[in-house]
Amino acid sequence: MNPPLVALESTVIAHGLPYPQNYETALRLESIIREQGADPRTCGFIGGEPVAGLSAGQIEHFARGEGVVKASLRDLGIVAARGWDAATTVATTMWVAHRAGIEVFVTGGLGGVHRGDDFDESADLTALATIPVLVICAGAKAILDLPRTRERLETLGVPVIGYGCDEVPAFYTRSSGLPVDARCDSPAEVAAIWQAHRALGLRTGMLVTVPVPPAAELDPTVADEAITEALAAASAQQVRGKTLTPFLLDHIARSTGAASLRANLALLENNARVGAQIALGLAR
Repeated sequence: MNPPLVALESTVIAHGLPYPQNYETALRLESIIREQGADPRTCGFIGGEPVAGLSAGQIEHFARGEGVVKASLRDLGIVAARGWDAATTVATTMWVAHRAGIEVFVTGGLGGVHRGDDFDESADLTALATIPVLVICAGAKAILDLPRTRERLETLGVPVIGYGCDEVPAFYTRSSGLPVDARCDSPAEVAAIWQAHRALGLRTGMLVTVPVPPAAELDPTVADEAITEALAAASAQQVRGKTLTPFLLDHIARSTGAASLRANLALLENNARVGAQIALGLAR
């Protein structure tokens, strides 16, 4: 039997981490998935064509970031028509994975509803509502409005599973105070729910939230202060759109003395491990 496939995004490589740490992290995540017995497929667009399984050379090209755009679902026609190289967001990776027949996708944090009065919602949420892929993450990014994001997932009919937890993790921290729809403590439990979900003909994705490892968790007070400062800086500098999330994450990393970066790397590796185990559970 061929090993089960696990998709990985490429935005974290091209626009999320500095070089060469991004390249080393991408290869490390693939290595962790292989160690568990699954087959990693880092996704992206090369010359306007979707690729589910970038080579090491292509991953390094993405890590250096030269000529690599960030593509959400709305951008795919443009990327294809103009033959661009593009890093895939959560939403776009779901699309590439589903197109390639891959059911399991591992990422760091989900996009969602941004804070503030302006209506700003990530395409990750509508992708989960329409693309049947099982997404493993550490919850929505902590820079977002987590209660409103949780509410939107409920409205869109996306089941939220807590892997070893009763509350949705808050990315840098292990708890948000927001409930999950069900708790699972093994890959087999997750696989059973996903298979039942699909057997019923439901077309949404499913979110499996995995808390950051305890040793890497950020102090909640430190995290809140860093996020508040980052949001204020973004507002003052009028940072919006695609550049907002990278700006906020970079600001938070600098203000926490890279503790947030360590948490980010730890949760990415942990999610890769759990995602591979779930993919194996589905294969069985």
